[in-house]
Formats: sequence, C-alpha cells, structure tokens
Amino acid sequence: MLERRRSRAVNAAIRVRTPREIRSARRPRAHRCWGHLVAAPLWPMHGANLGTLLRTCDAVGACLAVPPFRWVDEALARGNTLRRPACVHRVGNPLRWLAEERRAGAAVLGVELADEAVRLADLPAARRRTVMVLGHEATGIPPEALDLLDGAVEIPMIGTGSSLNVAVAGSLVLYRLAGLV
Repeated sequence: MLERRRSRAVNAAIRVRTPREIRSARRPRAHRCWGHLVAAPLWPMHGANLGTLLRTCDAVGACLAVPPFRWVDEALARGNTLRRPACVHRVGNPLRWLAEERRAGAAVLGVELADEAVRLADLPAARRRTVMVLGHEATGIPPEALDLLDGAVEIPMIGTGSSLNVAVAGSLVLYRLAGLV
C-alpha cells in the first residue's frame, strides 16, 4: 500500500510539456548547412537506419552526408517524419570527400573499434567542424578510409555483440559531440 502511495505522489509531480512550450524553450537559430556537425554514414546497409539518423541530426542541429545510391533517397523520404526538408547532402566519392574535409580543417572522427579509440564517455563536445563517419554494419569503415580519420570513438559494450546498429551508434555519438549529454 505504501509503495502505491509513493508511486502516485511521484507521478503527480510530473507534468508533460506541450509541443508549444518545447518549441518556445529552444534557442532560436537558423540552421546552416554544412555547419558544426556532419553525420556521414557513407557505406550504409539498411535504409531504415538513415531515416532514424536523419531524425537525430535534426535534434542536434547536424547535417547528414550520404552516398548517391538510388535507394538512399527513397529511404530518407520514408524516414523523414519531420514533414519538412532536412539538411541532407550527397557525397559522390566518400574517400575524396573525407580528404577534402580534412584539408578544409574539419576533424574527421570514425565510430569504430580501434586501438587508439576514445571511449564514448570520454569524448569531448566538438569545438570545431566535425565529421562523424559511420561504416557498413557488417564490415565497418573500409581500410582505405581509416587512414583519413583523425581519431576514432568506441562505444563500450558489456553484452555479447561487438557493435550497435548504425543509427543507434551514430545517435549516441552525435548527442555527445553536440554537448547535449
């Protein structure tokens, strides 16, 4: 009986904010394409992951860079439940694009299991333009692209799997890079 009373008391104190209240509490700022953060799932395997990652990009103010595969546009259209245009850019040649980003001064960070990887909890918020590279779900980031990374971030796992779904891993790292967790 006592537990039931405590539960009601806790629940009574929770008030869900309305969508209008949430929008008014956000910082007003125009989205700039190719701004501070770019999520780059350049070797995608599943279209559903792109739609999920697109929602996270919107939430943290990032852009999404994708390869020009025919099925990508359809996957993004299906996954874009925002009902407004999102910041999506096509990358013709992923390796050349990553090299250009580095030359332009962007930090290029791969989400990959690597010897020198920074643990997610130790990853600082991005202070300059940062491109977060995500590999193929089965094979990871291609070896020729690993040479273009400035660093890697590892998401520690306790279970038996060796990696997370691309959309989940990308979302965790984006929130950390954005300084929101």
